[in-house]
Amino acid sequence: MADNYLERREEELRNSPRPTVMRRTPSLDTLLLKNRSHRAFDNSDPVAMLQLRTIVAVNTRIPSGRNAQTLRFKLLDAKNGGSGFCRMLHLGGYLPELHLPVPGTEPRAFIVVCSTSEETPTVDIDLGISLQSMALKAVEIGLNALIVRAFDRKEVRESLSLPYEPLAVLAIGKGADKIELETVSEGSDLRYYRHDGIHFVPKIRIEDLIL
Repeated sequence: MADNYLERREEELRNSPRPTVMRRTPSLDTLLLKNRSHRAFDNSDPVAMLQLRTIVAVNTRIPSGRNAQTLRFKLLDAKNGGSGFCRMLHLGGYLPELHLPVPGTEPRAFIVVCSTSEETPTVDIDLGISLQSMALKAVEIGLNALIVRAFDRKEVRESLSLPYEPLAVLAIGKGADKIELETVSEGSDLRYYRHDGIHFVPKIRIEDLIL
């Protein structure tokens, strides 16, 4: 072994640039596929308020019509208004005979989305961007989100003493349903359904979407 080899090698390593650490993040396609509307949740690991704040934080980085940023958010976890809140929502409208969610699988964390101004097409576009962005963030951090607009706005507003009109609710939790997408042609029945414990969601094929 050449003289001073170890010393010279140590010097080389000390002066060499640090290797780049590659972080593997899920692709958009992966997030979209995981972003399913669960109506049953595993409540063994409760959603923390910090996780809800992390999800809402995407709204500081997304587009807004005329940059008006009219949306405001009420956060509810199991310890702060979330337990029992699900009774104000209507889930699984196409499957009324199942009375979803099944007792014990109700979501217990929610983001109630309100607007500081009157609802307009622009506000609704902002609402859609916000809900989808938050849902994707929920998936990224290992949770799931269900977008709900079937509820009595007056009841929700009064029960939470909200200063603004609630437009939508995002139910957050660890999804427990088994959900599969089903490719269908335009004109097919698009109502979701369940068979052998699997929740099927029809999606129109790309060939019929493009004009």
